[in-house]
Amino acid sequence: MEENKNKGRIPKGVIVALIVMGVVIVGLTAGLIAVLANRGEESKATPTPTPTAIEHDPIVITPDVDEPTDTPTPTEAPTPTDEPTGTPTPEPTEGPKDTPTPTPSQEPLPDGFLIEYSIGNTWNDSGVNMYGLDIAIRNGSKQAVDGWKLELTIEGLSKVNGWNGTYTISKNVLTIVNENYNAAIPAGGAVAIGCNLGTTTELKITKAVLNGTECTVKKGKVDQNAINNQNNGNNGNNGNNGNNGQASVDVDALLKRSEKAVQGDDWLHTDGRRIYDKNGKQVWLTGVNWFGYNTGTNTFDGLWNSQLEPTVKAIADHGFNLIRVPISAELILQWKSGEYPRANYNNAYNTALNSMNSLEIFDYFLKLAEASGIKVIPDIHSAETNASGHNVNLWYTDRIKVEDYYAALEWMADRYKNNDTIIGFDLKNEPHGKPYEGSGAAIWNDSTAANNWKHVAETAALKVLAKNPNVLILIEGTEIFPKDLTTNSDYHSTDEKDYFFNWWGGNLRAVRKYPINLGKFQNKIVYSPHDYGPTVYKQPWFEGTFTYDSLMKDCWKDNWFYIYEENIAPLLIGEWGGFMTEPNLTWMTYMRKLIATYHLNHTFWCLNANSGDTGGLLLDDFKTWDDAKYNFVKEVLWQQNGKFVGLDHTIPLGDNGITLSQAKAETW
Repeated sequence: MEENKNKGRIPKGVIVALIVMGVVIVGLTAGLIAVLANRGEESKATPTPTPTAIEHDPIVITPDVDEPTDTPTPTEAPTPTDEPTGTPTPEPTEGPKDTPTPTPSQEPLPDGFLIEYSIGNTWNDSGVNMYGLDIAIRNGSKQAVDGWKLELTIEGLSKVNGWNGTYTISKNVLTIVNENYNAAIPAGGAVAIGCNLGTTTELKITKAVLNGTECTVKKGKVDQNAINNQNNGNNGNNGNNGNNGQASVDVDALLKRSEKAVQGDDWLHTDGRRIYDKNGKQVWLTGVNWFGYNTGTNTFDGLWNSQLEPTVKAIADHGFNLIRVPISAELILQWKSGEYPRANYNNAYNTALNSMNSLEIFDYFLKLAEASGIKVIPDIHSAETNASGHNVNLWYTDRIKVEDYYAALEWMADRYKNNDTIIGFDLKNEPHGKPYEGSGAAIWNDSTAANNWKHVAETAALKVLAKNPNVLILIEGTEIFPKDLTTNSDYHSTDEKDYFFNWWGGNLRAVRKYPINLGKFQNKIVYSPHDYGPTVYKQPWFEGTFTYDSLMKDCWKDNWFYIYEENIAPLLIGEWGGFMTEPNLTWMTYMRKLIATYHLNHTFWCLNANSGDTGGLLLDDFKTWDDAKYNFVKEVLWQQNGKFVGLDHTIPLGDNGITLSQAKAETW
């Protein structure tokens, strides 16, 4: 029996193995039952993956453009241009959507100070590489900071415009000193600053020192709103703007229109070369451009140093009765979709704006303009939001289709149809393109080609007027026009010798052969060429010694002045201006003579100090007026008996002006 027993005994190792296998089988069976029982709840049981940190180069910034936080698709990097360019204020940027950048709570701060930065737009300004930067000073020490000075050593440092601090340059060192409102940085806390920075080389930050202590430098994500909101202990408004510790304001009350305004009494119409009010009184539109809504600032540039309300008032007090507002179709479409990209400005200087999103800030601007007797014309300056978006030839891109362009205009026209502060729309800034660009260049003929500006302008105008039949329609020219319509009316030739050239938007030769046809709305058309001097680009008509008569013969008359002479429609010179230096000053003097002699409507380029090729009416602080340039332009502002004449019938133009009702009738 013992032998048999030993013969049938299972070895100990096998028994252990069987036991283990049994446990595994039971476990698998239980797991299978659990899976089957919860099959319908699979999505709820899926764990959320842990965010993966993006590695960033801690020192070198390459001139690429990160995807803006509030923009659905990437913004193209600006390209060099001979045309006047606006300077963007940076937007917060982020990495790819599937690899979010860690927040400070996810990634511990280094022991000491971390200088973190992100790049918004990049562009070229007269050979200088410009970068829009958001910068965070993060305090990883155990001690609070009360007052700070940040010194950044940057290769090829050339110029800077900054906000939330005082900025100075000494050779390659940028020094930034706190403002009173952001002097304190608690242990573990941060402050946000920003600037538009120019370098002569690829941007490299080689050293950062805060209050004498060297800092870690890192490229990452800087969300100024999040920092402001954390510092202020509130969430801002729609995630767009922190309120810098100020009490929230009653936005509805701020946006309420002036009680003095009378709605609908200020619409204008045309008859031949003149523009009239409702009573048949001839008017003279003498305005200024103020850009920023096209650049990524998502409000007016310069509000990093200045305040919106006093600036609007100053424009009125200086006698400009109209503001042309460059804006992108992309931004309008975002507003239309309920998206409000962050407006970049100095929150401490503009506390009233801190409870508003970017659209509400635009509405508030309209309210301020109305209260000062100023009228407004939005200008679709570019399809996409980009400081160099005007370099794109046409009114559409791969991202912003022509249908989107139409939709943006329709939405604006419909939204403001009961606000006669907006008296017109400039359909598109500077359509252009050269013969060799083929279908990528703007043309003007009687076709329905996608790049035919005449066809698109008529379509866009009628869509706008269907929403608001009262507004003026400003239509700019192109760059080229065929010399021989018999052989080249379809623009098939790629030989430049077969074309007349002019400034972008300045060639309106086609109007004689192919005038814009708006049917019953023909009395809403205003043609709007642009014209510049030799400091912007040395056109052929500037060769040698040019005169008023030579400019008329070689440029103005055949390109657009004939429209005035032949009483076809009014003209509004949408952009003219430049530096007060020779030979540009001579050209400006002749252009001013032309405007004054014929009382041509115009909007001077520009208010902004940061227009690289022209400068502005404001100096770099965006508060002080350039008296020499202003006094030059003042001579072609509408005045009667020493008073500026506005375009509002009930609200006078600033403190030094009168209403349109008070103005005496004039004929020019």
